[in-house]
Amino acid sequence: MNLAVDWQSSPMERHLLQARDVHLNYGRRQVLRAVSLSARPGRVLALLGPNGAGKSSLLGVLAGLCRPSMGDALLDGQPLARWKPAELARRRAMLSQQVRLGFAFRAEEVVMLGRSPHGATTPGAVDRQVVETTMQLTRTRHLAGRDYLELSGGEQQRVQLARVLAQVWDCRAEPGWLLLDEPEAGLDIAHQHELLALARRLAGQGFGVIAVLHDLNLAARYADEVALLAQGQLLRHGSAHEVLDPAMLSRIYGLPLARIATPDGRWLIEPA
Repeated sequence: MNLAVDWQSSPMERHLLQARDVHLNYGRRQVLRAVSLSARPGRVLALLGPNGAGKSSLLGVLAGLCRPSMGDALLDGQPLARWKPAELARRRAMLSQQVRLGFAFRAEEVVMLGRSPHGATTPGAVDRQVVETTMQLTRTRHLAGRDYLELSGGEQQRVQLARVLAQVWDCRAEPGWLLLDEPEAGLDIAHQHELLALARRLAGQGFGVIAVLHDLNLAARYADEVALLAQGQLLRHGSAHEVLDPAMLSRIYGLPLARIATPDGRWLIEPA
């Protein structure tokens, strides 16, 4: 039986992925402090902040991979801990910074692993079509028959993106979520822009995308919303123009930064 939302929750919480007053400790070290954040489907949310800000930890909490020391992460108003694992896996997928495989799978077999939560012990026609579609979207179809372990780091990253996309591709009545931890790492500049442009297109189709990014200008160009963290706290959440304030950024990064207008009407954050 499919998991239904908790009808005691507010209708406004339906389809939201939320952190509610989240605290997270690793031993005696406090990683997140009282973080409350709501993400909506159909949008790209970038998590930004200096090293050690808690970005990846927050993404892990939102994925249900880290249980908060206090507070809750919720999907559709339901705490993630109350979701059945297979149901949650069909609604959200996470691309980690590094995914290691110890076996010589072909690239298409790695992508097919994303279909595991859908219950088929033997891939069917729908599964094969989803793999074909997601590999085309991520421009990895030409790698399908290659040994995954022989691919470059950037090629492996793109194959893994196809895998997580295949995991949530079937979401129809309920939006699927892609949680991406530094997805641009290891990619050349062309593939960085290609990946984030794809994230925007997927958001336009109804997916929710949350991405940990380090590049402020990539976030400014592709994200609908930005959440800025420092020392485990959420400082600001809003549009890129609102959040990427040079004075604030200069303080938390410890480097004088300025907003520079470009001839095409955009702007960049650069060292002052």
